[in-house]
Amino acid sequence: MPASKSARARSARGGSRSGRSGAGRAATAGRSGAGGTARGPRGGGGGNQAQPQAARDGGSGRGSARLQLVPEATDAAAASQGPPLWFQLTTLALALGGLGVSIYETYAHFTGSHLAGCTGTGTEDCTKVITSPQSMVFGVIPVAILGLAFYAFVVAIMTPWAWRMRRREVAWLRLAAMIVGMGFVLYLVYAELFQIGSICLYCTSVHAITFVLFVMTVFAAATWGLAPGRRPG
Repeated sequence: MPASKSARARSARGGSRSGRSGAGRAATAGRSGAGGTARGPRGGGGGNQAQPQAARDGGSGRGSARLQLVPEATDAAAASQGPPLWFQLTTLALALGGLGVSIYETYAHFTGSHLAGCTGTGTEDCTKVITSPQSMVFGVIPVAILGLAFYAFVVAIMTPWAWRMRRREVAWLRLAAMIVGMGFVLYLVYAELFQIGSICLYCTSVHAITFVLFVMTVFAAATWGLAPGRRPG
């Protein structure tokens, strides 16, 4: 009997220790589970942190694209405005100079007056040139009158207002007028050198002005296009 009681007591103490060990393992497992749960949201937070980073990267890409588009838009805007104001005013000043010389030559042609500054010696003889048979087109129309009419038209199409017009026809008229004018200048230079045998300083100045205007008009058409300020339909 005493031995049996001792065995039961040891068995009870062993069961108690086993119960406490099981409870400890359960508590440990509970803490581990709670830690895993707690770590789970933190891991998810890392994923959430990656999303703003991706958003920032995407925003940076869009910003770079916008920066690349800005110079292109600036160039397009500059091209749409056509030649700058100084260019327009330069062509107008040259056209006014050509008109002034043409008026003076027309006056001298009809009055027979001597042109100021012309010596009439050697190959330089303005009076001989403006009164020669070659100074009349078809023997009827004085070249001086044609020059006057031409430069009156050129002054009109070289004004800043005309440069900024959004009609392609105006640009084509400007270009065509300068091409025709340059062709006529070549004919007059040939007539002076090979038919009349004399040159006129005033005529030469008009020829030079016409050549410069021709170059500037062609340059404007090649750089800014014809009617650059025209809005697309």
